[in-house]
Amino acid sequence: MGSMVDKIKKEKDLLGVIHQLKQEGRKIVMTNGCFDLIHVGHVRYLQEAKHQGDVLIVALNTDQSARSLKGPQRPIVPEDERAEILAALACVDYVILFDEPTPLRLIEKLIPHVLVKGGDWQTHRIVGAQVVENSGGKVLSIPMTPGRSTSNLIEKILQMYQ
Repeated sequence: MGSMVDKIKKEKDLLGVIHQLKQEGRKIVMTNGCFDLIHVGHVRYLQEAKHQGDVLIVALNTDQSARSLKGPQRPIVPEDERAEILAALACVDYVILFDEPTPLRLIEKLIPHVLVKGGDWQTHRIVGAQVVENSGGKVLSIPMTPGRSTSNLIEKILQMYQ
């Protein structure tokens, strides 16, 4: 349990760790999202993100941030539990919560070598893309697993239990 909890970092602690890892020549990959009701699409996406480098950081929307994006009934799973679930995945090295609508401020501080988003995001529209590209890094959009989304799961549950 200790090592999993160690993956969930406060901002200043993560900045120190990442600075050290960069000094060691490790390639830092970062992604972000709400990761509410984690499903196989999330897992495949995170595994693919991890393949882009050595260390995967997941910036996780807090409950407040998720509500501002997804509406008042989301997230279904509270932020501390979503963080713990992500931290339990072997492909995830660090989890950091952020309260803002976008992770731009975090990206500007961490400056990952690779910034990844899922689905139909065009790379030039990904928040933080310019910051990463201007520092010599790359920005990738990884296709999501078709038909696998939290919204689809919620819809299916509602239909089955009416």
